[in-house]
Amino acid sequence: MSEPKSPTPTPGDTYKGWLFKWTNYIKGYQRRWFVLSNGLLSYYRTQAEMGHTCRGTINLATANITVEDSCNFVISNGGAQTYHLKANSEVERQRWITALELAKAKAVRMQAESDDSGDDCPAVPPTSGQGGGCRNSEVQSTLRTLNSKVEDLTTCNDLIVKHGSALQRSLSELEGIRVGGDMGDKIRQVTERATLFRITSNAMINACRDFLSLAQNHSKRWQKALQGERDQRIRLEETLEQLAKQHNHLERAFRGATVLPSSFSNPALGNKGGVSGKGDASDEDDDNEFFDAMEDPAEFITVPADPKYHRRSGSNVSGFSSETGMDDQSFDELSLASNPESPQPLELEPVRQRRTRIPDKPNYYLNLWSIMKNCIGKELSKIPMPVNFNEPLSMLQRLSEDLEYYELLDKAAKCQSSLEQMCYVAAFTVSSYSTTVHRTGKPFNPLLGETFELDRLSECGYRSLCEQVSHHPPAAAHHAISEKGWTLRQEITLASKFRGKYLSIMPLGAIQCLFDKSNNHYSWKKVTTTVHNIIVGKLWIDQSGEIDVVNHKTGDRCHLKFAPYSYFSRDVPRKVTGVVTDKDGKAHYVLSGTWDEKMEFSRIMQSSKGENGTEGKQRTVYQTLKAKEIWTKNPLPEGAENMYFFSSLALTLNEPEEGVAPTDSRKRPDQRLMEDGRWDEANAEKQRLEEKQRITRREREREAVKAASSPEEGAHQDNYQAMWFEKLDDPVSGETLHVYKGGYWEAKEQGSWDLCPDIF
Repeated sequence: MSEPKSPTPTPGDTYKGWLFKWTNYIKGYQRRWFVLSNGLLSYYRTQAEMGHTCRGTINLATANITVEDSCNFVISNGGAQTYHLKANSEVERQRWITALELAKAKAVRMQAESDDSGDDCPAVPPTSGQGGGCRNSEVQSTLRTLNSKVEDLTTCNDLIVKHGSALQRSLSELEGIRVGGDMGDKIRQVTERATLFRITSNAMINACRDFLSLAQNHSKRWQKALQGERDQRIRLEETLEQLAKQHNHLERAFRGATVLPSSFSNPALGNKGGVSGKGDASDEDDDNEFFDAMEDPAEFITVPADPKYHRRSGSNVSGFSSETGMDDQSFDELSLASNPESPQPLELEPVRQRRTRIPDKPNYYLNLWSIMKNCIGKELSKIPMPVNFNEPLSMLQRLSEDLEYYELLDKAAKCQSSLEQMCYVAAFTVSSYSTTVHRTGKPFNPLLGETFELDRLSECGYRSLCEQVSHHPPAAAHHAISEKGWTLRQEITLASKFRGKYLSIMPLGAIQCLFDKSNNHYSWKKVTTTVHNIIVGKLWIDQSGEIDVVNHKTGDRCHLKFAPYSYFSRDVPRKVTGVVTDKDGKAHYVLSGTWDEKMEFSRIMQSSKGENGTEGKQRTVYQTLKAKEIWTKNPLPEGAENMYFFSSLALTLNEPEEGVAPTDSRKRPDQRLMEDGRWDEANAEKQRLEEKQRITRREREREAVKAASSPEEGAHQDNYQAMWFEKLDDPVSGETLHVYKGGYWEAKEQGSWDLCPDIF
């Protein structure tokens, strides 16, 4: 028998490999990539699908494993799921059987422990100042790991006893049998038993080796940690002694001194004029560096610009350094260095400390199919959903998250060139999708008249207000204004359809951005969001479609393309490309990147028609300078996977604040209960609020019927008027949207909320 190539499965480790899975009578067995981890057996078409698309998963805790012949075996969980699998060889099948039995035993044991322990002792992460708590948590984690290894050894011991007994029985039967036709079958059975016994014994040996190695490594680590603590204590004692001596020396010097020198009283004055500008000299040539060619087979190709542009410093190309040479860092440096009115650090008002954590998301079981099977083809906003599908934020708060990267608009407001400003506005439109990459939870549908304010005037220089201005169809209006000279306003109506395997969300409405200094007026729309694997598999989100960002004053335009995910594409997932053109259609900038990580832009020096693409279309070739990073995503806070994958801004949106309107989303009771982990109470409260909203809407319809000249005119009419927004026609863009009419921030200063409706 040849030596198997794949390693012996080790208890507790992830086991991966190729198996043949029975699909149907037409295709027969198909090769699939299987992954065994944490008591779950999942499979994918290829290894590349592991990051986003799972084809099926079966829980081994309730599954039965049956061997059919030398290469075939069956895994079933009672009829709902059955996998008919085939390995390449008998030895490979034995390895999978051993790995599956080990994983099943461990899954059953963990499920029993979970049922016994319950949720009586939730883990509370220590704060940064609790050094002892961190070390105690590390010790407890190590002890749990070692205990798990001991339990793996126990499982392997049970399996060795089981397979050893079976092997002994086969040997006994072999002794009593006569030489004949049954001899071959018995010998084959004994060989299988011996192979299984050897594989299990190897797994036992590997588990023992892992346990011993883990214990030795942690022993050495704890010894080093103890020695480090001792050394640190000695250093602290020496430092404290030196500080005491210096303090005593300064006291004696102060008593003996009569007048302090002016340079000593304010040492910063001596260096006030000593700031050198040479640090920026090395960056002057960065704009003229060339980069490697990048290929985009879809629409256009970017290649390095001709070196002649590097030498033409006196030509019109030198204007590029004045337009784009001022990179992200130089904006902040110049504004702080050249503005004499910039406040000094000592004069700044104390900034409020925002929260950095929310309660961890509970792990409640819910039968998804029992709810979703009756919702196929319906409008999502009309489906009553339990909070198990939600995240503890409303749609108004999700809309305010578009301001996560407000600095892009601050930098855009400082741009002298409208084309460069277009690059920053386009990057801002892409950045609003970066917070959605892991956010598979559905935000709460706002109640009619619900508001949300985001006042970051003292911290970030802007303040924002959202209001739910319509219920059917659901529409939210948003207005944000900044001290840096920009205004953002948008009205979004969500149209969504559930198609069984995926959910499509189509945002309708307009987004506008206005800059005070240049009077540039931009408008654009959002792309389609698709949530895949609604019923089976791991949820994942994709953004696809095209966006045209238009400057209505200058005629500049940026065409952005969000490439949909494809199994057969060789491109980077979540790819975004764009071209900035002027009113005559001449291209000036190329943007490229991904909507979940970063965006870059590069100046176009020359363009020409290139070769035909794969579909026979002629692609444009752009010669560009080196790309500059214009936006990069902020890292998620620690433990975000347990907090609905919220960003640092999202964690603060539902934080209680004093003085907000009584209609603010922070005061919504069902949303607050869900954040606190009390989901049953949140579901009951959500039903109460929705029923209260229906009663209020019916009363408005009755009043509309009474006020109308005829019952037919007043039937099904809703005379609701938004509190802080009014519907107007925009003469610049020609769009109709709700625009902020003022009064909210004045009412907040006066504490006068008498006109606000009672919606909670």
